[in-house]
Amino acid sequence: MKEQQYVIKAIPTFNIKDIFTCGQCFRWNKYTENSYIGICKKNVLEVIQQKDTITFQGICEGDIQEVVTNYFDLERDYEVIQKKLSAVDDNMKKSIAYGRGIRILNQELWETIISFIISANNNIPRIKGIIERLAKQYGKPIPYKNHVYYTFPTPEELQYCTVEDFRKLGLGFRDIRLYETTQAVIHKKVDLDQVKQETDFTKIRETLLTLSGVGPKVADCILLFSTLKRLEAFPIDVWVRRVMNELYIHEKEENQVKQKQIEKVAHEKFGNFAGLAQQYLFYWKRETS
Repeated sequence: MKEQQYVIKAIPTFNIKDIFTCGQCFRWNKYTENSYIGICKKNVLEVIQQKDTITFQGICEGDIQEVVTNYFDLERDYEVIQKKLSAVDDNMKKSIAYGRGIRILNQELWETIISFIISANNNIPRIKGIIERLAKQYGKPIPYKNHVYYTFPTPEELQYCTVEDFRKLGLGFRDIRLYETTQAVIHKKVDLDQVKQETDFTKIRETLLTLSGVGPKVADCILLFSTLKRLEAFPIDVWVRRVMNELYIHEKEENQVKQKQIEKVAHEKFGNFAGLAQQYLFYWKRETS
């Protein structure tokens, strides 16, 4: 573990505000007007965005260039994807223009599972607070810039936690869900290595749905935002239901719109990039409403 730096030229499809506030991650916080600091895996990274450059620096395990290239999906050409999606209709064109800098992060699978179980019926500040308390209590410390950050705890670091231990962190009804999911992973009722190796989308989703606290929306968030990187996954929450009905389905009663109906429209229109389309539409509508 050592302090490192990696600098790239600014690219139009990378914007730190779009990436870190679009709802896909919970461990990144604004540090200065043009920088964010976050924890990914065993690394504390600071991302500084200036007019002509993007600087990645921090305490990093392994080579920082490899870490950020993987984590920020830098080898994927988002301009090509945006061009394809913009051709769908004017709604997509407008949403992409608004959130052009969104990139889907390759977040560690276990952390993504637990984070989105915590996110159920919750708000962003509270989600972030719970995750920070969980990390501080059970993760490993990494000092950086006169502050101590904490890694996200592994299943092994959480295996002896009781429901009451989780409850003390302010998890509410989610305490039993974290406990049961941790035990399921520890005892290989769900083998995360096998999940990573599986290629069939439906099989992966069905396996995730066996975990306590993982419903359809959380499963799709895990599929989209983790290292599973299934860009066809289409998480549906209140905002997504609203925007899909308003733009494409046009039911008088928004709450009458079925999930299957939304999924059908999404995959017909956006295909294998449905998840990225969802992020553009969600972010655009949430931020401009």
